Amino acid sequence: MRYDISTTKSASQAAIDLQAIAKLHGFGTLHVYNLREILTSKGFPQTKECIILEVCNPAQANRVLGHDFSLNVALPCRISVYEEGGRVMIGMIRPAATLRMLAGGPELKAIAEEVEATMIKIIDEAK
Repeated sequence: MRYDISTTKSASQAAIDLQAIAKLHGFGTLHVYNLREILTSKGFPQTKECIILEVCNPAQANRVLGHDFSLNVALPCRISVYEEGGRVMIGMIRPAATLRMLAGGPELKAIAEEVEATMIKIIDEAK
């Protein structure tokens, strides 16, 4: 259900690299959340880094929405860069698993698998 790998980069550098590499693969970054900063500012101090990127390939998103507009709840894709066990990790929930739980059909399966393969490439290249 998840794809996670470790990196030797800092969380901030991995997030910067992810955005640049995602762009090369046709994915734009819609928003970046620094979860540690957000929760700390709300009175819930965090010690671990966690940067969440919302990324989207407009053509693929349009294909999903054209098939079943209610699947907007699964968009955009998210990639997290976080600290765990003294290491920096890059991870995501696999799009194919998410869409398989929400809807069926061979067309959606093919789209989700294509998006997932590309996102794995993005994460692996940013490592």
